[in-house]
Amino acid sequence: MTFDEILHYFRLGGATLAVIVAFSLIAIGVSIERLITLWGFTAGSRELGESIGRQLLRGDAVGARSSAERSTALVAAVFRAGFARHDEARDRPALVQAAVERERTQLALKLKARLWMLGSIGATAPFIGLLGTVIGIMRSFRDLGLDVAGGGTGGSAAVMTGISEALVTTAVGILVAVEAVLLYNYFQARIARALVEIRLMTDEFVELLRGPGPEGA
Repeated sequence: MTFDEILHYFRLGGATLAVIVAFSLIAIGVSIERLITLWGFTAGSRELGESIGRQLLRGDAVGARSSAERSTALVAAVFRAGFARHDEARDRPALVQAAVERERTQLALKLKARLWMLGSIGATAPFIGLLGTVIGIMRSFRDLGLDVAGGGTGGSAAVMTGISEALVTTAVGILVAVEAVLLYNYFQARIARALVEIRLMTDEFVELLRGPGPEGA
């Protein structure tokens, strides 16, 4: 397909096609931003969790806390919250667990940020395509009526533009919806796996934090 043909289809699609293409660009932009955020997230989180776990097993709570404070990983906030609450309420381990759980929830929200856009695009793009179909058919009948009223034969040339718009917007709307839904499901699955690992890792961290060590049990 040549560039001129693409421009021709854009002209036929009209405003509805422009909206659908904008949705596609938004979906791609959100996906790139989420990929950058998740790039190395699981590996970095696992590395930090294992480092803190080893230090706590050795009884080096000070070193473990220092590792959490120096880290730039998103999950480090969960460990820092656990250490801070442990210092404040050594004899109330439930408060440590609650603090860690709150930070895990905040982390989940950060990882899922803007994914609602992909879900919304996947749900609405087909309807915008159908809107283009309705507009195209209405235009076709209008042109057909004008042609007949003007003494024409009502041939196919009078309705071609509207039908083309209807077909283009419907097809592109479905394609963009499929794109958005696939990306949404991919990120949901990837984030869900990452959050399970984070939960297992931080639950072990809380257990180790309760154990004997120089800074409390």
